[in-house]
Amino acid sequence: MEVEKNMKKVSLFVDVQNIYYTTKSVYNANFDYNKFWANATEGRRVVNAFAYAIDRGDEKQRQFQNILRAIGFQVRLKPYIQRSDGSAKGDWDVGIAVDVLDCAGESDVIVLVSGDGDFDVLVDKVRSKYNIPVEVYGVRDLTASSLVEAASVYYPIGKELLL
Repeated sequence: MEVEKNMKKVSLFVDVQNIYYTTKSVYNANFDYNKFWANATEGRRVVNAFAYAIDRGDEKQRQFQNILRAIGFQVRLKPYIQRSDGSAKGDWDVGIAVDVLDCAGESDVIVLVSGDGDFDVLVDKVRSKYNIPVEVYGVRDLTASSLVEAASVYYPIGKELLL
């Protein structure tokens, strides 16, 4: 128990849609959430772990969400919205940002899994306000350079983190 007390507290935040589409686009493969969890939490104590997804209500997706829960993630879902013009909406950026800011005070390290450049401001804010590192995982070719530069450490998602 004493060892766990001395471990760094980590909070994980995964932008599921971003990672799904970027790994499919570049590698035509799926992200391995088990391997990621093992890498990101090694020698650390998980205090928060969120996976943000869009709920289309299909069975295969529900099975995937249950796998995420079994790994240790709290799955946050938003309904998939099909607009009348044919476009779709399903964006967790604000929800992720709010949760990161809520959890930063109780964390020694924040881990964000996304390539979305909109998060560069969030990463800068967490690093300056809480003085804690923010590690970012993303697919190199599809991760915004501003996000890579804002991160304390950037981990490119490669074959070792794919199924």
